[in-house]
Amino acid sequence: MSLNKGNYKKQIGFATATSIIVTNMIGAGVFTSLGFQLIGIRSPVAIVLLWLLGGVIALSGAAVYAELAVRFPRSGGEYNFLSSIIHPLPGFLAGWLSATVGFAAPIALSAIAFGSYLSKAVPSTDPSLAACCCIITLAIVHSINVRKGAIVQNIITYSEISLIIFLIIAGLLIPSPQPISLMPDALTLKDIFSASFAVSLVYVLYAYSGWNASTYIVSEIKNPQKNLPASLITGTLLVTLLYILLNFVFLYTTPLQELQGKLEIGYISATKIFGAAGGKIMASIICVALIGSISGMTIAGPRVPNIISEDYPLFKMFLRRNHYGSPYIAILFQSAIALLLVVSGTFEAILTYIGFTLSLCTCLTVSSIFIIRSKKKDPRTGYACWGYPFTPALFLMLNLWMLIYIFYEKPVESGLGLATLCTGIPVYFWAKQKGRRTFN
Repeated sequence: MSLNKGNYKKQIGFATATSIIVTNMIGAGVFTSLGFQLIGIRSPVAIVLLWLLGGVIALSGAAVYAELAVRFPRSGGEYNFLSSIIHPLPGFLAGWLSATVGFAAPIALSAIAFGSYLSKAVPSTDPSLAACCCIITLAIVHSINVRKGAIVQNIITYSEISLIIFLIIAGLLIPSPQPISLMPDALTLKDIFSASFAVSLVYVLYAYSGWNASTYIVSEIKNPQKNLPASLITGTLLVTLLYILLNFVFLYTTPLQELQGKLEIGYISATKIFGAAGGKIMASIICVALIGSISGMTIAGPRVPNIISEDYPLFKMFLRRNHYGSPYIAILFQSAIALLLVVSGTFEAILTYIGFTLSLCTCLTVSSIFIIRSKKKDPRTGYACWGYPFTPALFLMLNLWMLIYIFYEKPVESGLGLATLCTGIPVYFWAKQKGRRTFN
């Protein structure tokens, strides 16, 4: 059975696609992980280089995904790429993961964190109720109208960036900064080649996750051959710059011994910058960042089951879109799973093991560029990954090291992640048996 690609309304421009990248990346991670990095790393220069390296790796992945998205301009992210390049089965498994808990679990975690931080800014707030209301509100906004949802997303992103820039500037202007130097020394080299640096990179890469978000909405982006690569690179570059400056400000404003082993890095730094009111100011900044993260994932995630339903009629309910082009059934489905995880409190375990399989799918997708480029009749057009083959090789080398480390340190969680992925195998053959459409 042959079916032409769906006629999507091209309502998402460069600004919104970039904002989705930014908000998917910026979450609580950058405000909380520095304290644990400082337990084994004492050189401020090494810390800055750590976050710079994370940005380079994210940019490498973004460059590869940009080429793949231009070659295969369809929504769905890994589902689309793997199905088109390797085989429908690995594509379906990647899509299955994204459609079930790949986005819902991070949404639940961000919503819980939002409720917690909001209760610090507004003490009378019920954290669980705030978390659920945030998910429901954003689901309604993005279910009604794609264009209006894009406007809301842009407003949140601009507010988020403005608040973070305000924090950075205020930190750089503090009257009594810490005497840190950005000149490398013997301690810097020792820290860079230490096990602590390698371990810390795992958490830094997690903080950078989300750099591929706009590939899930390719079909709805205006002029995707131009705007998609630009959004991936611009969004990732912007977040890299903000992450490096934020961590420098944390080090610049607060003695290292007060940060070591602490989770509330942002709060501690804010009290040094703004005094007693610092805690509420930082809580407000993080709340905006978390709202943006939830909003971005609410836009990107539902596009995966929506695209899967085009290929497999078994899931045709997710194909429904309203008059304004919003895949409202898929959005409500993902949000319902997120709400269930918030209420049940099981999302932390799911998030722990799901990270392994999501990274595995990303690595497989990045490696697929070698398959495309190795073909004699390489149909390369438009954007090309810069630095090939070193760019994807760097990404794969460091991410595979991370996967091996996670599997070694957390074999149970990794095994459960693989088991979750495998649950999609019988579903794939069932869906295939019911009929699969092909696109011209």
